[in-house]
Amino acid sequence: MQERPSWHEYFMRMAFLASTRSTCLRRKVGAVVVKDNQVISTGYNGSPKLIRHCSESGCLRENLQIPSGERHELCRGIHAEQNAIIQSAINGTSIKGASLYCTNQPCLICSKMLINAEIRNIYIAETYPDQLAQEMLEEAGVNVYFYDMELKTIKKVI
Repeated sequence: MQERPSWHEYFMRMAFLASTRSTCLRRKVGAVVVKDNQVISTGYNGSPKLIRHCSESGCLRENLQIPSGERHELCRGIHAEQNAIIQSAINGTSIKGASLYCTNQPCLICSKMLINAEIRNIYIAETYPDQLAQEMLEEAGVNVYFYDMELKTIKKVI
């Protein structure tokens, strides 16, 4: 009989499943917003509605040779965390006090949005080198945890 997954494993697996919808050519990211063990919204990175996906038009960032972690505004896509926040807003559901499960650590732009959306806990499966994002999350009192999918362990990183 297969072992029943913990809530953390369950939601992180959902984030990875959401990432499979990504149309980004560089990095597949998925996010799930959860409150009281209930899924509020999901998101993945890709172009806005009604806009051609990078998988169809090519990667603007690659064409301009922009390194990872720089010049986020020069991208056709919206980040998974942003799409999860937008989905909550479209459905009229507050995410105040909720947790975010994300395949990757949020960048600075997403971190600022998550702070203002009053997300309290962020669980990530992969780190991302953005020192200012980490500093702002810490200053705002947002807890960030690394969830190791293989070991099924959680370690507080912020």
